[in-house]
Amino acid sequence: MIGRLSGILLEKNPPQILLDVQGVGYELDVPMSTFYNLPALHETVVLHTQFVVREDAQLLYGFLTHEERIAFRQLLKISGVGPKLALSVLSGLSLNDLAAAVANKEAGRLTKIPGVGKKTAERLLLELQGKFVAVGANSASNSANVAANNDIVNALQALGYNDKEADWAAKQLPKDINVSDGIRQALKSLSKT
Repeated sequence: MIGRLSGILLEKNPPQILLDVQGVGYELDVPMSTFYNLPALHETVVLHTQFVVREDAQLLYGFLTHEERIAFRQLLKISGVGPKLALSVLSGLSLNDLAAAVANKEAGRLTKIPGVGKKTAERLLLELQGKFVAVGANSASNSANVAANNDIVNALQALGYNDKEADWAAKQLPKDINVSDGIRQALKSLSKT
């Protein structure tokens, strides 16, 4: 619904900020990784956003990078992980550290995050395995490939395939494939199985 906001930063009260977008003030919750990299008050900032609707609230979350928003969305897909816990995970570990912890199956690193117990850490490791890789400062093409892969998986899930089938089909694709070609090839692979 609201995918991106560009405006003047009016207030910073961790983890919440107030962003003035042409006279409308948006309250956003941000992970600490975003918070620490925000410009000074009254400066312009562009944030990628995620709008979450619950029974009792409508919440807006902001991220400086597209990769952070992708990771947030991946975390929300995990059973038992809500926006507050997802934000806590992204605040407790950088994307590179989270990807490394998942790749190395380091539950201990995850349990150091407030709100993440042993069972939740194990669930995170299981569910996030293969979902994203470490993104370095100079790996824009790698992060674009991860984003395209996530889009392909999401499209396959929307078409009725389960997580396992969608992940398997996405792993069969070349790393640098675009989303539309990737979906087409993944559907062909799935139809042969």
